Amino acid sequence: MLPAQVPPVTERGAVKWVRENLFSGPFNTALTLLGFAAIYYILSTSLPWWLNGVWTASSLGECRDIIAANGGTDGACWAMINARWHQFIFGFYPQDSYWRPVLAFGLLFVALAPVLYWNDRKGAIMVAIAGGLTVLAMFSLSSPLSVDLFTIVLMAALLGLAWMMPRQLIWVTLLYPLIAFFLLWGGSVWKPLATLLGFAVLVVAYRLITPRLGVVMGTALGFVAACVYWLALQGYVSGPLTALWDLGLPAVNSDQFGGFLLAFVIGVTSITFSLPIGLMLALGRQSDMFLIKTLSVGFIEFIRGVPLITLLFTASLLLQYFLPPQTNFDLILRVIILATLFSAAYIAEVVRGGLAALPRGQYEAADALGLDYWQAQRLIIMPQALKISIPGIVSTFIGLFKDTTLVSFVGLLDPLRGVTAIVRADINWKGIYWEPYIFVGAIFFLICFSMSRYSMYLENKLKTDHR
Repeated sequence: MLPAQVPPVTERGAVKWVRENLFSGPFNTALTLLGFAAIYYILSTSLPWWLNGVWTASSLGECRDIIAANGGTDGACWAMINARWHQFIFGFYPQDSYWRPVLAFGLLFVALAPVLYWNDRKGAIMVAIAGGLTVLAMFSLSSPLSVDLFTIVLMAALLGLAWMMPRQLIWVTLLYPLIAFFLLWGGSVWKPLATLLGFAVLVVAYRLITPRLGVVMGTALGFVAACVYWLALQGYVSGPLTALWDLGLPAVNSDQFGGFLLAFVIGVTSITFSLPIGLMLALGRQSDMFLIKTLSVGFIEFIRGVPLITLLFTASLLLQYFLPPQTNFDLILRVIILATLFSAAYIAEVVRGGLAALPRGQYEAADALGLDYWQAQRLIIMPQALKISIPGIVSTFIGLFKDTTLVSFVGLLDPLRGVTAIVRADINWKGIYWEPYIFVGAIFFLICFSMSRYSMYLENKLKTDHR
């Protein structure tokens, strides 16, 4: 036997990869050369513009003078981003209250930890990173010392909870919507607490009705009872408490929201609530009950047949007419409701595809085990369907987050069109064009790319079949 020898240079390493992927034939070679020529042309024309960028200036004219003084003919004026970054991030939110959206953003990752890493120490690592970055952001914003100390104590307590009892962190997840609402909009603390009482009404009604009428009627009537409380009775609970002890934060109007703060508020809220609604619509579309199936199909087909911009105009102009008199729904909340319903319709179709991909034997196995409908869905059917539907669900989430830029058509200051138009209207930055769009596009790419990478990680983690 001859001893093993090292393969030739052309059959190993980078040389082999280049030969097989870039120059494997005449056509592939021609495409490779054309690609190199295109890359060279793009870099030769755009690289000087990037390298001659100016980061410190007070106007576009000053940027051009600095570029000319350095011997350049053209360059990026990143000084506009340096001067107006707070508007791209926070819109016209009060500057002395920047700590409130920063704290809400940090708590968002704490709330996501038990969802992304259930009963796993990786969630504690995520909480530690989020807490550390939140504290650093507080210091960089020169927030009050009392707020800094409160943030440090809060994040340390949450880190200890995530490390010792990671499952208990789910209570932070459940309470986060009310906490974020209170931090962002401010006002009396009794309003979110009175809203929380509505969920207690839902639970009590569900427990009283379910033993007699079943899970579906218990859930439906419990939700109706909670809605009646929120629309008609909540004011009678929060009003006297506010008059007795007005405890809270300074109120912030919705027209002061803007930039990526607005995009995150609409995107995260719509994504959070659209998933369970989409699951119920998918199950309703496959139901054997005629009324539930008809209503689910009608809702899904109507929403999917109407552009999102039409629904946003509906949220801005018409939704108020369908609410009880003297009901004042905030414009952002109206947009969130319509965006949630829009996303839920698409998620319902994605999940229905996952349900249709399961073999009939899975349903028969659930019946053979003696499971009822909801037990079969919770333990056997839905976990497999969601695993199949992960790419489609995440794609819908990414599309929804990017579609938050459409809110500029109803008067809200999104980061792409609303804030950029205001910045470019300033006489100091009149004529600037590419820089704000590149900055906003880069942030959108980082967020959407992160969601895509987590989707791939989740797919590989849950890929337990055919191994």
